Amino acid sequence: MGKKEKGKKKGKGVEKTLAKTEKKVANKIKKELIAIGEDDIETIVAQIEKEEKQRLHVTETQVDPPSSRLNFSFVSHPNKDQLILYGGEYFNGQKTYVYNELFFYNIPNNIWTIVKAPGAPPPRCGHQMVTTSANNGQLWIFGGEFASPTQSQFYHYRDLWVYHLGEKKWEKISPTNGPSARSGHRMIILKKRLVVFGGFHDNLRDYKYFNDIHVFDIETYKWTKVEPVGTPPAPRSGCCMAALSDGRILIYGGYSKEKVKKDVDKGCVYTDAFILVPEKHNAEKFKWQQVKLGGSTFSPRCSMPMVMSPNNLSAYCFGGVFDIEEDEENISGQFFNNLLQLDLEKLNWRSVSLNERKEIKQRRRKNKDEDVGDDEEMEVKEVEEKLPTILDDGVFTVTIGPTTSVAAGKVPVISEIKDNFHPSPRMNCGLAIKHGMLYLYGGMFEDGDRQLTYSDLYSLDLKKLDKWKTLIEDSGAKMEWFGSDSEQEDEQTDGSSDSNDQDGDSEMETN
Repeated sequence: MGKKEKGKKKGKGVEKTLAKTEKKVANKIKKELIAIGEDDIETIVAQIEKEEKQRLHVTETQVDPPSSRLNFSFVSHPNKDQLILYGGEYFNGQKTYVYNELFFYNIPNNIWTIVKAPGAPPPRCGHQMVTTSANNGQLWIFGGEFASPTQSQFYHYRDLWVYHLGEKKWEKISPTNGPSARSGHRMIILKKRLVVFGGFHDNLRDYKYFNDIHVFDIETYKWTKVEPVGTPPAPRSGCCMAALSDGRILIYGGYSKEKVKKDVDKGCVYTDAFILVPEKHNAEKFKWQQVKLGGSTFSPRCSMPMVMSPNNLSAYCFGGVFDIEEDEENISGQFFNNLLQLDLEKLNWRSVSLNERKEIKQRRRKNKDEDVGDDEEMEVKEVEEKLPTILDDGVFTVTIGPTTSVAAGKVPVISEIKDNFHPSPRMNCGLAIKHGMLYLYGGMFEDGDRQLTYSDLYSLDLKKLDKWKTLIEDSGAKMEWFGSDSEQEDEQTDGSSDSNDQDGDSEMETN
């Protein structure tokens, strides 16, 4: 009896100590915010939401294309020839901008429109957005994060919003039992249910990664936490998630980190795959099954977006990044720009290649008809030999071969051969498919200490696979970067910044 009482008192003492520590930290943060003239982040978010509620009318304005950003949502309109872009973030080296803009891109007319409707969500990035054609079209948005301009504060959302496309109206859904606050999670729509998996929460003092499953019924407006049987994936964020045609759900890859010692974290990039299988006679019960994806092999990576084809038979991924840990404090990223296709029936990867051999063969025949020198003919032959072996199954052309990558600190160079053009390496770009066309927008590449955030837009015919078409040019050469005072001093001393000097993990890589 005495031992129990002693233990009980000790427990209370621990709680008091933790509470006192939290209070000290909160007071310290408050003083630091006063010093830099920044409000508490919860106050900032509440004020923004209050201002959005005061908006009385819907406005639609034709505008220039969206500014540079990453960790945004980019989807196709369920009922119109349009693409929809929402939110995202941009960092110029000194200040962080987080957006809540809602853009519509009219594909046939090449026109961007920004829509401002009453009661919009506060700005966010690292969220998830899906569309459905039900009820004249809806956008569903869950979670994400908001960063203060100085990045001294981060706020993670656990709210759920729906934008009614037909009525041009925002609605905040406030059901109970929903997922905890997070960003970097994944969300899909399966029939009439939203399914949320994973993500992370980071308050700069501590962080946590998730592997839980939550389901939201868009008819009853109720959340349900699913407890599947079997061994689940390890907690992670930034994974690939796809709804298969038979009602199963695929989880692939992702990223997490763990503390090695004080102020030192170790990141983990996953290459495993799991299937979430619903029971035949009870759609509320699931089980986990680990599977192996076959086909083409490629370098491990995270922050690689995935977009589903309309028939749910295949999915496409582009780019991504893999962190190379040089030591405990320095990390450099290897960025990719290859296009991957996943057969969702056979669960096989394919590395997609453009139809370039036909173009070169035509040039070669033309050269044979003309009186050309040996050097020119040899040049054509060398180009042809460098091309990978191409397989054509009548639907798309693919090749199994090495991936294309660029290490951080080396600015990506676009090939001058027009037929060989690919968007530059990047992470967390936006992918959307409409009428058999794949669209790619934005993303980010690290050049040493600089973060180059893109605002370019490309399209690719997934049936022809002939070439990437540039709709908005790459603005990399015009990107602003102010950098910190220490970076500027280093540049003045050394003449250039050290391309391999990167301190710690970038949270963007987990979104």
